[in-house]
Amino acid sequence: MKENRKRGASLSAPLANLWELNAIWDVLDEDQKSSVMSQVEVRHYRKGDMIHHEGATPTHMMMLVSGKIKIYKEGVGQRQQIIRLLKPFDFFSYRAVVGGGGYNSSAEAIEQCTVYQVNKECFIDLLKNNNQFCFLVMQRMAGDLGTQEAKTVNLTQKHIRGRLAEALLTLRHNYGTDEDGATISMYMSRDDLASMSNMTTSNAIRTLSQFAQEGIVSVDGRKIKILDENELMKVSRIG
Repeated sequence: MKENRKRGASLSAPLANLWELNAIWDVLDEDQKSSVMSQVEVRHYRKGDMIHHEGATPTHMMMLVSGKIKIYKEGVGQRQQIIRLLKPFDFFSYRAVVGGGGYNSSAEAIEQCTVYQVNKECFIDLLKNNNQFCFLVMQRMAGDLGTQEAKTVNLTQKHIRGRLAEALLTLRHNYGTDEDGATISMYMSRDDLASMSNMTTSNAIRTLSQFAQEGIVSVDGRKIKILDENELMKVSRIG
């Protein structure tokens, strides 16, 4: 059971072909598609399961198929800083595979999720032998880098209200809304919301309450409903 909690449960066959889930794989030729699918591992994780730890040596590149995952670093006093939230069909761990060395962050399931894993050797071989695939992966990596650079500026230059507003808008962008078109389809704990916004939990709770009092959002437990998107965007913009 402990091993299962650490690494996730594995199934013998994938649920769908990679290129049916993410078009980046569709540039592979038929032999390459056959080869990569023969080596794909499917793993299922429960909420709270660790997918990889900071400092560990990467053995696979991964793609989230369903569910949600947080990527975070630990700072002083083991305080988490969430640096990325994954949605279905996002890649992760591939930078560490390409760059070498250990993971510079940890990945944890924040709800039940399914992950496809492609072993390191197979992934590197595809990069070396398919120029179009290599270019698309480079584009994805560059996009991720640009997003992280913008996030760094936001977390260091915006005030608390701006950082929390930015976090709420990011959650809405990544995961969408419920059927009402306003409730964010991501029910985060206040600790995780604070970690994402680079603030203490008490500050996150207080600022969220202020937003509710001002009619910008409404809060029902972990459910957050955006009532005034324009005002939330304004708060995020002015920081």
